[in-house]
Amino acid sequence: MFELTLLAPEDRVETLSEALEALDALSVSVEDADALTEAEQALFGEPGMPPPKAGWQRSRVVALFGEEAAAREAAALLQVQDFFDGCEVLAITTLADQDWVRLTQSQFDPVEITPTFWIVPSWHEPPAQARQVIRLDPGLAFGTGTHPTTRMCLRWVAARDLVGQRVLDYGCGSGILAIGAAKQGANDIVAVDIDPAAVESTRLNAANNHVALHAGLPDQAQGVYQVVLANILATPLKVLAPLLCAFVADGGHLVLAGILSRQVDELKAAYAPWLVLDVADELDGWVLMTARRG
Repeated sequence: MFELTLLAPEDRVETLSEALEALDALSVSVEDADALTEAEQALFGEPGMPPPKAGWQRSRVVALFGEEAAAREAAALLQVQDFFDGCEVLAITTLADQDWVRLTQSQFDPVEITPTFWIVPSWHEPPAQARQVIRLDPGLAFGTGTHPTTRMCLRWVAARDLVGQRVLDYGCGSGILAIGAAKQGANDIVAVDIDPAAVESTRLNAANNHVALHAGLPDQAQGVYQVVLANILATPLKVLAPLLCAFVADGGHLVLAGILSRQVDELKAAYAPWLVLDVADELDGWVLMTARRG
């Protein structure tokens, strides 16, 4: 287990925490960076104090990752985001082995994507109304369905009949979007990620959900697809614009997430030479953007 520690001003804590969740941190906590000093601030509803805020004037944001490579990649991606201005990477440290999954299980319940489409940890029974279920255990994978970006992608997938369609999940993490596409009938699914641990996680999760897909590194993505899904962050999505657009078949859909509401115009401009992006969904300050070729 690896701990990424960041220093952030009060007005960046919420955005930074959400970004870390989008980058598949196993957990994110916020501490007073000035604790046990004269600058320490009371925050959590003490008598006579104003309502609690997202963070302290100087907050230490601590994120846990299962792999060192994931922690370092998260740090690198965050540092090139415009919202990271005023923040600082303090350290990436190794933690002693513990049964982190069991310690956090009690925090996770089934996640509703639609009234009939649910993500359910292995220690829960599916809700009675669930018709489609993705089995996924938080702490064992990159991406659990709890973050707004993943939920919006899955809502888009759950609303469509993908029978017989070819689907690409670019930056697959846990494989949750690829698995969701399989549940909706797609039968030629490619899931790719730059992290070998994510590729292995996708394969395991696909097997646990009894769906067939091809998981590998990005060079495994070949040809064109009726649906291209990419839930990453705005900066890499802009860099990947020509590549992702080239994967979209005539009549096919491009679905992008990991985008903050204030980044919509940047993404539209980046993709304008190839496809016209529009906002298809919005949740908790994040947006889902989609385009269709032809």
